[in-house]
Amino acid sequence: MTSGDRKRTWIGLAFVSPWLIGFAAFTLYPVCASIYFSFCDYDVLSPPVWVGTLNYQDMVTDSVFWQSVWNTLLFNLMALPVGLVSALALALLLNQPVRLRGIFRAIYYLPSLVPAVASAMVWLWILNGRLGLLNQALVAIGISHPPQWLGDPAWAKPSLALVSLWGCGNTVVIYLAALQGVPRSLLEAAMIDGASAWKRLLNVTLPAISPVIYFNLLIGIIGGLQVFTTAFVMGGAERSTLFYAIYIYQNAFEYRHMGYASAMAWILCLMILALTWMASRLSRSRVHYQGD
Repeated sequence: MTSGDRKRTWIGLAFVSPWLIGFAAFTLYPVCASIYFSFCDYDVLSPPVWVGTLNYQDMVTDSVFWQSVWNTLLFNLMALPVGLVSALALALLLNQPVRLRGIFRAIYYLPSLVPAVASAMVWLWILNGRLGLLNQALVAIGISHPPQWLGDPAWAKPSLALVSLWGCGNTVVIYLAALQGVPRSLLEAAMIDGASAWKRLLNVTLPAISPVIYFNLLIGIIGGLQVFTTAFVMGGAERSTLFYAIYIYQNAFEYRHMGYASAMAWILCLMILALTWMASRLSRSRVHYQGD
């Protein structure tokens, strides 16, 4: 390597050094530290004490841990399918050649720009069991005993699933971009063959955008397993909205069981890997890429 090559190498490293330093300090070190702490009894204020796999063993008998796992999985079973279908339905509507289409697209995207805490506070008022706007509307149309929503363990998770639809604008935009790429020639050929709008959707549009549906499914799984902000702000009766990420937060910063929280974080990582792998296996024959 000549002196000129070495000089260019050092200049390049100098330019990328802010990112490298930031990555090492705020990503690589915390990841490595959490692996070590997961095998330690660590309360943040005292030096960590090595306990081996005790933190992982404690999870097996921790009933609150299993409740948080169940709450998280059940919430995803409610919110993820409804969110994907609703976002796709909105994208199909917003893709129609109607007047003021750009304004409608902006209106449906705006809620996703609102900070999560602010949205949660608004929905906390809307879903209030006694004075909430939603229950007042239900009483006005003749429902004398509307649900208590977050105050009822049976309705708490469906309430948060409803709130999650409020911010589906990002998913709608991704679907809209995919719909622009559906070949017009295939749609026109299906119309000439007499296919109805429903058959064109099932046999042309959905296969054409199946990679994007698959992408949104994976992002939904990853994000759904880490749901935190809305549930943390809004709460729920009888630990009905004690999700996995919230329980990690409680162990780390309220109970100061940082070692146990680190172990839970790595179990969450394994859960995400397992579910995304399962989704990949199940969708392998249903995702069609151009050129297949």
